[in-house]
Amino acid sequence: MLDFRNLSAVMAAQRPDWHSDWAWDNYKDTLVALIRTYRLSRLCEIGGGRDPSFSAQEAAELGITLTINDISASELAKAPPGFATACFDIAGDLSHAGLAPEQFDLMFSRMVFEHVEDVRQAWRNIHMLLAPGGIALAFFPTLYALPFAANHIAPEWLSSAIVKTFYPNRGEAVDDPKFPAFYDWCFSSEDKIGPMLQECGFSDVAIQPFWGHGYFNRLPLARQLDDAFNAFAAKRDWRAMTAYAYVLVRK
Repeated sequence: MLDFRNLSAVMAAQRPDWHSDWAWDNYKDTLVALIRTYRLSRLCEIGGGRDPSFSAQEAAELGITLTINDISASELAKAPPGFATACFDIAGDLSHAGLAPEQFDLMFSRMVFEHVEDVRQAWRNIHMLLAPGGIALAFFPTLYALPFAANHIAPEWLSSAIVKTFYPNRGEAVDDPKFPAFYDWCFSSEDKIGPMLQECGFSDVAIQPFWGHGYFNRLPLARQLDDAFNAFAAKRDWRAMTAYAYVLVRK
């Protein structure tokens, strides 16, 4: 019988595949599994802004309340109706943010932590905001996958120009803007980030690594070579070569 008090067991029950497609396709299902397994009801989506993971109808069916957070008031103004909103910096000083300690049972984010300059402080704030036994899930890109290493090294003006050239929908005036990325603590290695998370006060830490990305989809030969390499790296659990990770913690 699985020990569902253990985050690794819950993650394993989802039968994750090594490829990042699984991470994208099953992110919401993983959240639902956490909600149902641990009976979580008070949720906060960090950086949810205009595009939260759940609709109001889905939240009602799950019996949850969802607070949508964003650092940007303009992004939060685009949030769909039916949810509470909270404008604050997850890595900032929360003493004047109108938040109560132990306010949430589940906090989660998707493609947010690479944009946070002080991830250690973000995890400290999450620990403060979680109720005892509460859980957080962060889904983010990792170093040192080639596209993200290049984005990390390149100046923002250059990386923005490249992204907007290949992905014209990525712009401030449209539905998928590009924000500056810092990749602070964006790793999938337990040895690298496990001690930091434990220092932040979390009692249980689980990391699910994923390999592969879609940046070579328009380049058939590069895509095939990259897919072969990622399959090889995943088989050998080369964490330095991952492209994404789920990081799960429990207070």
